[in-house]
Amino acid sequence: MRVVITGGAGFLGQHLARALLARGHLVDGDGNEREIDELVLFDRAAPVAPDDARVRVVVGDVADAPCVADLIGEPTASVFHLAAVVSAAAEADFDLGMRVNLGGTRNVLEACRALARPPRLVFASSIATYGGELPEVVRDDTPQAPETSYGAQKVMGEILVNDMSRKGFVDGRSVRLPTIAVRPGKPNKAASTWVSSMVREPLSGVDVVCPVRPDSRMACLGPRRAVDAMIRVHDLPAAALGGRRSLLLPSISVTAGEIAEAVVRCAGDRPLGRILWEPDPDIQRIVDGWPRATRSARASALGIAADPDFDAIVRDFIEGFIENDS
Repeated sequence: MRVVITGGAGFLGQHLARALLARGHLVDGDGNEREIDELVLFDRAAPVAPDDARVRVVVGDVADAPCVADLIGEPTASVFHLAAVVSAAAEADFDLGMRVNLGGTRNVLEACRALARPPRLVFASSIATYGGELPEVVRDDTPQAPETSYGAQKVMGEILVNDMSRKGFVDGRSVRLPTIAVRPGKPNKAASTWVSSMVREPLSGVDVVCPVRPDSRMACLGPRRAVDAMIRVHDLPAAALGGRRSLLLPSISVTAGEIAEAVVRCAGDRPLGRILWEPDPDIQRIVDGWPRATRSARASALGIAADPDFDAIVRDFIEGFIENDS
């Protein structure tokens, strides 16, 4: 079974690749479990590939239609489409966001459509697709009304996945991801990158600037839970989703101040860097427009759950990236 991950060099793509290799199998279009014998990681820069004979790395641009057509050729059975320009970058450069987030998604779908057998596809959408006058908790029936270009591009991607699935061109499903933390490495241009920075840098003894107020509330999910959800959604029969191919993922609701408190609780004897509160008006505006909490009865019924609390997310990061590197 050949599986493709676009955005395979990214944080979530790397987590997903390791999980798929460890699992070793996925459900195919006929509902049968099949062994993964080839995992293709695709990105603009070569990812750090696991030392595994099943892994192949392809470098390219998801906005390049011929490149994507070559990538998703026979005998591709499944695609996880994670490649995207992140939120703040898509807001700052409208043309770039449209070219990658919308044009790239269409390229992936068209390549899937060209296959002799429609593959299963999981599209990474976002709760940035919500906006405006939001309820305290976003639920399955909350209308999408994005107030950022990134959110609008993700909504359009969901619509394409839904319609091309309806037409039988692909067996697609979209997952609306909350903020995923904690990301190792350096901050990126996502408006939510501060969530990971507030954990990662202080635990390394480095001071960090938080660009939002302590009372700023976010919906968060740990990477392990996010990857588990994507794999579970992939393996579901289409009938389980019906005509609504988009699924809101559950999350925990946490403020920036509560994140800082969780870091202190979980740090143990480690010397901590300071958190400096310096709100940035542009970042604050974007974050204030996003959901503060999500609850999904559909996801819960399918066995998909959020982390128990933010302390669990911090502990997972410490065990996976700090203690393993020390």
